[in-house]
Amino acid sequence: MPRKRKEANRIWSKEEKKNFVDMVINNNISTHDVEKKYDLSYGIVSKWVRQYISGGIDALENKRKPSYGYHRINALIKRETGWVVSDNLIHKVCKVLKIYSKSKHYSKYKKPGEESIKYPNMINGNWKTTRPLEKVVTDTTKIWFKGKPYDWTYYVDVFNNEIIGSDVSLSKNCNNPLNHKLAVEAMLETKIKRGYKDLDTIFHSDQGSIYSSIAFNNALKDYTIIRSMSRIGTPTDNPIIESLNGWLKKEIFIDFNINNYENVQDFINDVINDYNNFRPAYALNYKTPIQYRTELGY
Repeated sequence: MPRKRKEANRIWSKEEKKNFVDMVINNNISTHDVEKKYDLSYGIVSKWVRQYISGGIDALENKRKPSYGYHRINALIKRETGWVVSDNLIHKVCKVLKIYSKSKHYSKYKKPGEESIKYPNMINGNWKTTRPLEKVVTDTTKIWFKGKPYDWTYYVDVFNNEIIGSDVSLSKNCNNPLNHKLAVEAMLETKIKRGYKDLDTIFHSDQGSIYSSIAFNNALKDYTIIRSMSRIGTPTDNPIIESLNGWLKKEIFIDFNINNYENVQDFINDVINDYNNFRPAYALNYKTPIQYRTELGY
């Protein structure tokens, strides 16, 4: 059974954070004891204490990171002024004003070695969904944290592009069984918690050695999972996760100061929290993943 996980992605108001900070500063309770008592992520209260000391209660405010594409700039203009212009015009204005995007470049995709096919591609380019957890995609990507490589495995619900399961660990070239085990357990826990255990979920991945292993797929048998795989060397069979890999890592590079985090888990928790709760998506009519899902009654 999936293990119980902490409330890493819950959004705490600045007033709630201040209450935890007061326990440490005024009542001389250790940050570790506060985190343990209230089932908080390790190190999160220490972070809030540092923020409060440096900037007061306003520093505890939940804020969206600063990346703005021209689509989002246009959405903000429409919302705040009522002006209706095309995205193309905003793009041209940005060029005239010499406002350029800041990006990080990555090496080209390398075709993996030949692997045995365990499951056919059940999606075949049809990414339409009618409810949450109807189709789920996953991948493992490598990130760097304070000079060390880590494997980040995460699961995305195609319905609203929400990250619904994740684990990060020291890199083993994306083939760490424990990393994959904890990430899939988090996804399955979400499936159960939201009431979809008995409804079919198409779970799509590449043909990596973990995803095609018998032990990994046997662990999914009790959760009404229908397996689906991309063709060998064809990342375009899984465009949602491949696209996310690129610009999530780009925004991590731009928006987050790694030096503000004591450990990689707190760092990834913050990235997921920001993405799920604060980053409006063009494909979701400029709503955040969680906002999109909840406004549709799920």
